[in-house]
Amino acid sequence: MTSDNLQPEVISANWLKSLEAASSTGDTASFVSHFLPDGWFRDMLCFTWNFRTLSGQEKIHGFISEVVDGQSRLSYSHLHDFKLDDHSVNAPSPFKLPGPPDIEGVQGAFTFSITKPAAYGRGFFRLTQDVHGNWKALTLFTNMQDLVGHEESSADEYDPHEKANPTVVIVIKVGGGQSGLICAARLGKLGIRALVIDKNARVGDIWRQRYAEALPSFAVLSRQETQVPEPYAAYSQISKLLPYPSNFPKYLPKGKLANFLESYAINQELCIWLSSTVSPSPVYDSFSARWTVEVEHENRKVILHPKHLVLATGHGRPRIPTWNGMDDFQGTLYHSDFHRDAEKFRGKCVVVIGAGNASGDICEDFVAQGAAEVTIVQRSATCVVSSATADAFVFKLPFSDKTPIEELDFRHNSMPLAFVLQLMKSGGTQHMKAHDKEHHEGLRKAGFNLTWEPSPGSGEVGLLGFVFERAGSGTMIDTGFGKLIVEGTVKVKQGQNISHFDKEGITFKDGSKLPADVIVAATGNELTMDAIRAVLGDTIAEQLPPKVWGLDAEGELNQMYRPSGHPGLWFAVGSLGMTRFCSKHLGLQILAQEVGIA
Repeated sequence: MTSDNLQPEVISANWLKSLEAASSTGDTASFVSHFLPDGWFRDMLCFTWNFRTLSGQEKIHGFISEVVDGQSRLSYSHLHDFKLDDHSVNAPSPFKLPGPPDIEGVQGAFTFSITKPAAYGRGFFRLTQDVHGNWKALTLFTNMQDLVGHEESSADEYDPHEKANPTVVIVIKVGGGQSGLICAARLGKLGIRALVIDKNARVGDIWRQRYAEALPSFAVLSRQETQVPEPYAAYSQISKLLPYPSNFPKYLPKGKLANFLESYAINQELCIWLSSTVSPSPVYDSFSARWTVEVEHENRKVILHPKHLVLATGHGRPRIPTWNGMDDFQGTLYHSDFHRDAEKFRGKCVVVIGAGNASGDICEDFVAQGAAEVTIVQRSATCVVSSATADAFVFKLPFSDKTPIEELDFRHNSMPLAFVLQLMKSGGTQHMKAHDKEHHEGLRKAGFNLTWEPSPGSGEVGLLGFVFERAGSGTMIDTGFGKLIVEGTVKVKQGQNISHFDKEGITFKDGSKLPADVIVAATGNELTMDAIRAVLGDTIAEQLPPKVWGLDAEGELNQMYRPSGHPGLWFAVGSLGMTRFCSKHLGLQILAQEVGIA
């Protein structure tokens, strides 16, 4: 059936009515029959206090058949009162997904009620026809929206200026800071008192203090970013809390973003302790279910006893490999995190170790400020996507600028992450690569190595795979750096085998040398778990699952905005868009515990 002949409303209504009959009666076999054999089911808090993704009818059936208080999970949760959402931009409509062959069908949103716990939910489906012509779910998403009687308010439910005894302490240590601020605002709207601890003197300083040259980089993938591409700028508003200024430029300079975050904190009346730090190794008392957290604030030590600790710590400290002779180098050596101004190195010979986003930003800065020679040392292949291709295939929004941001979030998060990677491996990455073919050929001729696999044998999942698995490490959204390489303005040295440093620069194991006045180690940062360990200490860190971030076996991000493996401990890391959507789920889980539902 072609898209011209589709009747999205009729197809959606019939499928949804049948699904409700199965759900409301607890008929697990019938419920599962509404999926394709290889269909996907993503649930956020409707069936468990967690995020779950199930692939295939067998796993879906196993999940909804699990016994809870003597009933199947499907009967226990009792999703009912399904109503097709035909009044929003997510009303029934045709869809098409990339892949060989292209996947076409009908998609749409619906609302429902949950019995246990008493809650409201919203779902999203993508239907395609099976081999018999029957409409089945390729993907189904069920999402808790609000707890009955504890709905999100448009105003804080407590005095935001009252700092005593916060229910939640949110720690901002490194990263952009936006995750902690958004979570604090969201918790406030749910009536939960939250205190933010920020080591900086001003909200937004983590952006404001980066280097002066404003270069357009992607906010998620680089810790040296100074601008945010327009589609992510559109994502930087927060649902129903603060509109993103419509007159902001396509690329958002670091200072403007910093000021925006500061104004957000002011307008939301967030309770923030600035120039404050949490002492390492807070203690959790399982009897009282409270933390003991020591905070250095206003030149004094303050002891807090929150029930929940949220770490919005971002990545860890700068990671600088150790090579023999580094102390012998007589030039300037520093990590990319500490790059501020290339102008003072005008006329100098610069070497940048690393070939990702941070390296690209910094090399462009050195070239613009008149460095005599700039060379990158590429130690491993890089996933390169031009900014134009990224805009067209990753960030392009399907709706108008006037579309409510919560509708964009909902549609975006309805797609199982593992299914996205499957689509990329089955043709999506090849489609994107074709648009950058000429550029990639130029990079290769210049000696720059390319890859689309986060790890050998993982398949060409491309940019999104690097984001999900490696927090974007090893990628480059190319906004002009690649052209400098192709033209020879920035030289490339393959450097997997650095031997040692000497007073003049770097020596490689093949005997070749690279002289330098300045060496910048754009070698990334410690893993999120390392940043968490620095705050929590070894005792608690060793009680946690070994990995934070990256996809788990089902395809959900490990420990992000969901149970961490330790009571009263939560992690909030990610892009503006992720935090805006998932902060609601974090808030609902904490709220459910506070009111005795979970």
